Amino acid sequence: MPDTKKLVIVESPTKVKSIAQYLGDGYEVMASVGHIRDLIEPKNLPPELKKGGLGKFSVDVDNDFEPYYVVSDQKKKTVADLKRALKNADELLLATDEDREGEAIAWHLIEVLKPTVPVKRMVFHEITREAIQAARESTRDIDTALVDAQETRRILDRLYGFEVSPVLWRKVGPGLSAGRVQSAATRLVVDRERERLAFIAAGYWDLTARLATRSDTTAPDAASAASADASVFESRLVRLDGKRVASGRDFDDRGALKSDAVTLDEPTVRALAAGIEQSSSTIAVSKVESKPYSRRPAAPFTTSTLQQEAARKLRFSARQTMSVAQSLYENGYITYMRTDSPSLSQQATNAARSQAATLYGADTVPEKPRVYTGKSKSAQEAHEAIRPSGETFRTPAELASRLHGNDFKLYELIWKRTVASQMADAKGQTASVTIEARVTEGEVAGRVAEFSASGTVITFRGFLHAYEEGRDEERNGQAEPSEAKLPPLKEGQALAVDEIEAKGHETTPPPRYTEASLVKTLEELGVGRPSTYASILSTIVDRGYVTPRGQALVPNWIAFSVVRLLEDYFGDLVEYDFTAEMENDLDRIAGGEAARIDWLNSFYFGSDKHRGLRQVVDNLGDIDARIINSIRIDDEITLRIGKYGPYLEVAASADPGAENPDATPRRVNIPEGLAPDELTAAKAHELIDAPVVTDRIIGVNPANGKNIVAKDGRFGPYVTELDPEPEPLVEEARGAAVSKPADDTPPADPKTGELLETAAEASAPTTAKKPAKKTAAKKAAAVKPRTASLFKSMDLAAIDLDTALRLLDLPRVVGADPESGEEILAQNGRYGPYLKKGADTRSLTSEDDIFGIDLAGALELYAQPKYGARRASSALKEFAEDPESGKPIRVKDGRFGPYVTDGVTNATIPKSESVEEVDFDRAVQLLADKRAKGPAPKKKAPAKKAPAKKAAAKKPAAKKPAAKKPAAKATARTAAPKK
Repeated sequence: MPDTKKLVIVESPTKVKSIAQYLGDGYEVMASVGHIRDLIEPKNLPPELKKGGLGKFSVDVDNDFEPYYVVSDQKKKTVADLKRALKNADELLLATDEDREGEAIAWHLIEVLKPTVPVKRMVFHEITREAIQAARESTRDIDTALVDAQETRRILDRLYGFEVSPVLWRKVGPGLSAGRVQSAATRLVVDRERERLAFIAAGYWDLTARLATRSDTTAPDAASAASADASVFESRLVRLDGKRVASGRDFDDRGALKSDAVTLDEPTVRALAAGIEQSSSTIAVSKVESKPYSRRPAAPFTTSTLQQEAARKLRFSARQTMSVAQSLYENGYITYMRTDSPSLSQQATNAARSQAATLYGADTVPEKPRVYTGKSKSAQEAHEAIRPSGETFRTPAELASRLHGNDFKLYELIWKRTVASQMADAKGQTASVTIEARVTEGEVAGRVAEFSASGTVITFRGFLHAYEEGRDEERNGQAEPSEAKLPPLKEGQALAVDEIEAKGHETTPPPRYTEASLVKTLEELGVGRPSTYASILSTIVDRGYVTPRGQALVPNWIAFSVVRLLEDYFGDLVEYDFTAEMENDLDRIAGGEAARIDWLNSFYFGSDKHRGLRQVVDNLGDIDARIINSIRIDDEITLRIGKYGPYLEVAASADPGAENPDATPRRVNIPEGLAPDELTAAKAHELIDAPVVTDRIIGVNPANGKNIVAKDGRFGPYVTELDPEPEPLVEEARGAAVSKPADDTPPADPKTGELLETAAEASAPTTAKKPAKKTAAKKAAAVKPRTASLFKSMDLAAIDLDTALRLLDLPRVVGADPESGEEILAQNGRYGPYLKKGADTRSLTSEDDIFGIDLAGALELYAQPKYGARRASSALKEFAEDPESGKPIRVKDGRFGPYVTDGVTNATIPKSESVEEVDFDRAVQLLADKRAKGPAPKKKAPAKKAPAKKAAAKKPAAKKPAAKKPAAKATARTAAPKK
């Protein structure tokens, strides 16, 4: 029997090597690669269980919300390997992360592996030798309260999604989803866009004056010019005749003045500027104030503040920040990156103070260590801030050869923030000066203008030596003034006008959320938790509710429909306070203060506090999908969110081009990329009044006599080939030509477009020939005309017959391969222009190459590696072996974009991530997620009726196959003893 070892199971394969070397030879370290089992999809339940609540959710809502867990096919090999290793172990150490997810993973491992050896829970917040060895000596039991909290959240999300999402599918559109946190986040973004839509700009004017302490503003030489620059400062008009002058902060979002300030118009301001210049001898300092300035350093990073600051300073997405932080943690550079707490351990505090004193001087460190406490009442994650690992912090310079790119940038940010948090306050003086200008000349003679200027001089930089926190976008001049210096001034001192400028301003709407500001707002509202922010943002983008435009998050119109339906029919579920209270309840469960089953009963079936989700869904009533998907622009125009996107609907009574006021309303497409707040009533009328592109007959195809027509369709401009309008049918009857009246044509159903029977046909006796006529009509309708999309470089109004025919004749035969004899075709596809030779394809650089490339060029392209041309410009990567398949992982650039592959499984890199962001751990996760989804379901071919069989001779009855046993139900959760 081989020597026994202690088996240690961690979550991530990246941790395995580091932890193994710290533990030594007596330990075997393996990775579970995240969760090994989860709730089964209801459709995959055994047939006998597809009834009741269990069949709907894979959670038995009628029996204490018992979940039905299964090990996924992708994790069966991992589980088998772990069981094999456990046979040779004398102890099992579960070293998953110390948060709810990590605790749940550890519990699931026990449930599946069923160990017969002692089991211990081993936790640590950093991967260093000291931390790992300390964790080995201080193990504990599974915390069932944390497991209950995670399981409650998982069941809650399943109930919420499976009850609400189908309503969205029926009333808004297929493929949509609802989630308790993502819905609240989407509502925040939509509410901000609604504010921008309702915003009315207000205009106001003010004066900015550059004043000098000298009487002569000319500078005859370089020395006096330098002196002049030091004595010139900028001031702003703040009062006129003792009344405060309005600025941006004095107006509300409807453009109304909300204070008693005076609004100045352009003529008044320009007259005032001219009068002050003419009366410059009357300008003097009327008041000088000085007060101490002090500024404290920011607290060390929590998960949310790290995401916010990385977005501001490094332009990282929340997902990117967490991916890089995960890599830094697993490689031992920082402490655990999911935490609510800004506090530092004594060890970290000493390390930060020592390093600050060494690098910036002993005077930059305060006498007593700084202590930070979090706002969260229940920090359910790790209990220390994100900081560099170890007893002594490694400076970014020391790691410059080991960390590169984004890893280095994020580590440097964390190091700076941690060191600065233990440094002294920045000190200085803030001076405020009031200047009085009495106008004695011009149109506004006799008026008194007061200007104000301020400056802050930092006399002791303190923590600013190491770090300064970034800020979110401010609006209407409310940003904190930056450091500036004023010249020495005293009351009564005369000043001269160096330059004076009249400025017109408009108030600005509330800024759109960025990832940083949205995370900040979610945290302030108590919606979600640090470990969920990155996934929340990724979900609302991936679902199409929000589109990033630079740093701003712009809601799509579909998000307006989703939010409106939720507000109208699931009001409680999207209330920020209610969502935050759910988070607090989960925290109480994690702390052992509330019971899982009682809380789920209250949430789903209802209680005295609120209606349950079941009651809400069962009593929705009729939902008018048309109202939900409509937004009124004005009395004449309504925006509709349809199956293929948003469009404007113009009432026929208001459409100048409509001949009949009762006609079907006209539809106008909305240009792609037009943000919701940009669709004002004026813009809507501009789109409606634009010239309507009508179908245009370009010419006749000489080969078949059909008309070539240029059209503008829902998916862009195209050309098509149509039969010419038929001549009136002529019948010979009694020697006279009789034409069939046009009125005999049956009308069409306005909804389906199918021909309706006339009254005569409806009353006529049914004959056997009638179905045959319908069948023939259907066959004729099934023959679709040839169509071809225009190239991006083509203009629908200028397309000619020759070009249209060339488009319709695609694919173009370039020539035959001299070696194989196969034809090489040039054609356009969904993902761009390409060449095709049998099953082998090559992408072309532009659509024009479809007509331009010749055989020699095509052969030269096929002589190159398939993706060789792109490989030169793509940032492709190679990683170590995938822990699941054992094969090396590569990042490649394919026809559909960059993807990760181990040679067996291909996983597309999401559009929200760049190739540079993908590290080994993220690549492993992408492949694991793709395996978990399984292969795409194949569309079943329509069943064909089997031809009638002739009676055959009877054969002996075959034995019936034994009935398959239903799949065994996954182990129900058994309560482990609490510590």
